[in-house]
Amino acid sequence: MSNVITRFAPSPTGLMHLGNVRTALLNWLFAKKMGGKFLLRFEDTDQGRSEQQFIEALQQDLKWLGLQWDDTPLFQSAHAAQHQTALDKLAEENLAYPCFCSESQLNLDRKLATSRGLPPRYSGRCRHLSAEERSTRMATETHTWRLAIHADDGEVIVPDLLRDNVHFLRKDLDDPVVVRSDGTFTFLLPNAIDDAVDKITHVLRGDDHLTNSAYQVWMLQSLGYTPPVCLHHGLLLGEDGAKLSKRTGSHSVADLREAGLFAAALQQAMVRLGHPNIPEEAHSLEALIEHCDIMHLSTSSVRWSNDDMWRWHTKLLHETPLADLMPLVQATIARHGINLNDERALAFADIVAGNLSKVEDCLEYLPLLTIEESLPTADASKEAGVAFFEAALTTWTNRVDTDWKAWTTEIKDNTGAKGKGLFMPLRLALTGQEHGPEMSKVIEFMGKEGVSLRLQQAIIALS
Repeated sequence: MSNVITRFAPSPTGLMHLGNVRTALLNWLFAKKMGGKFLLRFEDTDQGRSEQQFIEALQQDLKWLGLQWDDTPLFQSAHAAQHQTALDKLAEENLAYPCFCSESQLNLDRKLATSRGLPPRYSGRCRHLSAEERSTRMATETHTWRLAIHADDGEVIVPDLLRDNVHFLRKDLDDPVVVRSDGTFTFLLPNAIDDAVDKITHVLRGDDHLTNSAYQVWMLQSLGYTPPVCLHHGLLLGEDGAKLSKRTGSHSVADLREAGLFAAALQQAMVRLGHPNIPEEAHSLEALIEHCDIMHLSTSSVRWSNDDMWRWHTKLLHETPLADLMPLVQATIARHGINLNDERALAFADIVAGNLSKVEDCLEYLPLLTIEESLPTADASKEAGVAFFEAALTTWTNRVDTDWKAWTTEIKDNTGAKGKGLFMPLRLALTGQEHGPEMSKVIEFMGKEGVSLRLQQAIIALS
């Protein structure tokens, strides 16, 4: 199916969010699975809110996610002539009509319909005006344009890969507005016409667009186009089951990238929502293309989990080769004013790698790099006392190696300290942390002089 063409069509009015990520990722995976194309189209007809900075940010986010688009980016505004031509043709065939109802009248109609137990659809007041009356009123009155879909009989069939054919009775559909009173188009018509012009074959989106799809299928068929095949998956909800928002766990991609998240962690957490059949070991985009079967996507809503996303980050972090982890650690340390050469950075990364949930966690171990700065005296160090650290310093000075086990055995023999009373004071005095990397690696990294200095600092603090 190399003729498959999908698209990601964001409005450049804000930053890319998690809902965008799911839409882009699923459309990209499906296109690549089918050997087809994935297009990027900016729906930029809202000139008041569309901004170049968001166009650039959206492209940056897609590249970071590894979702490279085919061909050059498309812009909805370039199809303005086709949008108007489509509306004119629909109007000529009485499939679209001007509506002169005021907002107050429409609100009153909705309340009346609701009070009668009816859906709050448009009453159809302007649907059957004569051509002469329409022309006269259009010259002087503010108006919108609506599609003439609502009818007593007939149906619209939306082709859907997950749900087979979805049938809508026209009597249950509204006459949706496609042009606002200020002359600008709503989402429905430009989005559908662009899909036809761009030869989009498949549209993957949330099931909150099912009714929109019915309107667009009817419109495209009325204009002589073949509508794209749809796939309406379950909605992405927040962690509490409510609509996804910042309050319920949503973030912009830019925020996540700045927080140090691996793009692969976001990919993994997102693609597995409602898709339980992907093997645990499928970690790369190539593996996801192989194993992601869109036909297995759930039609039920799914809940986003930031914790799950960060668990994937930690898992992938622990699988990252040391040579790839080193520059990440090096850059993080550098942002805090400490510049390490590659050899030193590699050694530091090797020590802390197993204790990281995020790359930024390496900052907890900065005391290993700032040995000249004294550490706070912990209670365990106070309990151990000056004599303990003097014995530790003496045995350390007399040793020619940095063997942790041999050194602590000698301290034990000289002081009688054992277990936690032996190891905890040493860890705190040398690292400032109760937990952390293996001490055998720590003292090797600190070296003879570094360990001696820290022990001397402990003795001075306790004296």
